[in-house]
Amino acid sequence: MAHVAYQVALGPRTPGSQAHARVLEWMQEELRRVGWQVRVQEGNFRGHEIRNLIAFRDPAYPRWLLGAHYDSRLSADREPDPTKRTQAVPGANDGASGVAVLLELARVLPRDVPLWLVFFDAEDQGRLPGWEDWSLGARYFVQEMTFRPEGVIIVDMIGDADLSLPMDANSDAKLREGLWRVAAESGYGEIFRPQVAYAVIDDHIPFIEAGIPAVDIIDLDYAFWHTLQDTADKVSPRSLEVVGQTLLNWFTQQNR
Repeated sequence: MAHVAYQVALGPRTPGSQAHARVLEWMQEELRRVGWQVRVQEGNFRGHEIRNLIAFRDPAYPRWLLGAHYDSRLSADREPDPTKRTQAVPGANDGASGVAVLLELARVLPRDVPLWLVFFDAEDQGRLPGWEDWSLGARYFVQEMTFRPEGVIIVDMIGDADLSLPMDANSDAKLREGLWRVAAESGYGEIFRPQVAYAVIDDHIPFIEAGIPAVDIIDLDYAFWHTLQDTADKVSPRSLEVVGQTLLNWFTQQNR
C-alpha cells in the first residue's frame, strides 16, 4: 500500500511528465534494492516515445512474464464534471495498484522462478487525441521480442476495496483457469469468480495476437475509473494482498 501512496504522491504519471520520469527511476531503485537487475527498453512506436522497464534475476530468456502498466491517463474523460475532463487521472487503482503488487512480488518471489517483471509504458492513452490505440508499450515490447515466453500475466486495476475478478474472454482459457483454480485453493474463490464477464482490451492483447498465451487479471467494475477520484483512499491493502498472494502461490506451484 505504501507503494501505491508513493506513486500517487508524485502526481499523475502521464507520458512525458516529470512524475512519469520519477516513477521510472523509483521503480528501478526499488527493484535493485531487492536484488533484481533492470533494463529500460526505449524506442519510438507509432510516434510516441516508449520506456518499458524490464526486471530480471537471470539474464536468460524467462519462462514467464508478469506485467503491469505504470502510466496514468492524460485525460479524466469519465469525470462527472465535464469542466474537469482535461485534467490527468491520479491513477491509484488504474496503474499504481498493479505496479505495487509487482514490486512486492519482487521482494518475496523465490529466486529461482524463471520470470521477468515488465512495467509497461503508454497503456492507458487509447482514444485520446494523438493516441490511436491502447497498450502501445506492450505492442512495442512484442514487436521487439526475440523469444517466446510460455505465458504472460497482466495485472491491472486490482486494488478496488470491493474487489471482484471475473474472467476475461480475451484471455487464454487454460492459463486463466489455472490461475483462478489457485486463487480458489488459496481461499479467494469469492473474489476470483470463475465466470467470463467481459472481453478486455489491455496489455495482454498484443501477446495473444502474437500467439502467446496471456491472461488479464482486472476488475473493470470500478466506479472511479478514468476520473479524478481514482485516489489512494480507494485502494484496499487487502485487495492487493489477495492478488499478490494468488500470484505468489501460482508461480511457486509452476516452479516445482
